[in-house]
Amino acid sequence: MLARLGRVFRKARLLCAGVAVATLGGLAVVAVSHAAAPGAGVLGVRLGGDGAETRLVIDLDSGATGKVSQDGGGGRVVVSLPGVDARASLQGSGRGLVKAWMIDNSQGSARLQVDLTSAGVIKRRFLLPPADGVSHYRYVIDIAAANPPSATFISRPARRTTTAAAAKPLPLKKVVVIDAGHGGRDSGARGARGFEKAVNLAAALALQDRLERGGKYKVVMTRSTDVYVPLETRVQIARRAGADLFISLHADAGADATTRGTSVYTLSEQASGRAAKFVSKDDWFMNTSLSGGDQGVRDILFDLTQRATKNRSATFAELVLARADPHMPLLRRSHRDAGFVVLLAPDVPAILLEMGFMTNVHDEANLLDGARRTRFMNAIGDAIDDYFAQQGQLAAR
Repeated sequence: MLARLGRVFRKARLLCAGVAVATLGGLAVVAVSHAAAPGAGVLGVRLGGDGAETRLVIDLDSGATGKVSQDGGGGRVVVSLPGVDARASLQGSGRGLVKAWMIDNSQGSARLQVDLTSAGVIKRRFLLPPADGVSHYRYVIDIAAANPPSATFISRPARRTTTAAAAKPLPLKKVVVIDAGHGGRDSGARGARGFEKAVNLAAALALQDRLERGGKYKVVMTRSTDVYVPLETRVQIARRAGADLFISLHADAGADATTRGTSVYTLSEQASGRAAKFVSKDDWFMNTSLSGGDQGVRDILFDLTQRATKNRSATFAELVLARADPHMPLLRRSHRDAGFVVLLAPDVPAILLEMGFMTNVHDEANLLDGARRTRFMNAIGDAIDDYFAQQGQLAAR
């Protein structure tokens, strides 16, 4: 037992030594060293097949374990390869069922995002080691059409498309999940003229319109009508969609009717431990055979990823407040932290935006005014633009 504890401690010490590097060069530096062999990286992406079944091959210079997830409609596939370095953002146009693809680094993993031409299902996936004259590893994913055409599938030679210029790519959109708080039987805060659930939904739809007008984002709504959605389901929607950003819209209530203003919440330090329990049933940190199944190392990697996500969430929160300020007064101490369930995903930057107080006559009037609400949500859309522009600049350094 003492020997095992010593091994875990030595691994933890090595990881912690990498934290200094992570603060300068990014989390991926730490994760690569321990989730896969040193130098594990993506060599390219190849496609073969047709509209009935398409094979997608990720060429790797070392073995890796992956996790595949799909959105609810089957239109997007996301593959995470923990500890693998994409080295450069690559994207390309598709073939067969694949409309477009992009691979980049996200939270210590190489992440491949695939947009499909129509609904598809993962038929099989497996890792091929070097063999038969091939000197590298291949992570293979076979995607079949949910409603296959009548034509017979004919295998064609896979082609490698490793650069955007060679592939004539269709740029993949960032995934933004908008969560309209409350709904259905849960009406939320009550104002003099209405309920919070209606304000949240109206604001969410306005923000969806703003983001989709620009054509840069794929917007996923946790609800688009007056229905009740459990809190845990809202988080699961974001993770299954491969969300790049999550924003939950709410309106506050207070005992003092003079209290007014906008505030933003990010995950509190005290609530961080809940995230591990929350995702333990279906998360690559828990299920991947990482470092021989060493729970101590997995916990440390989980913590590093969660901290990187929290930092991104805090950055987004500040950008939102800066853009919101001209449109709504800010609550004193406007950036706050809490343990809200919708903030618990360890790998999705997330905020909860309290747009104003339903119990304040001025805030409620602003939130119920369609024109003012639209201007407010346009400003939040600008903050989302700011966030991804900033993240892109950091990634390019």
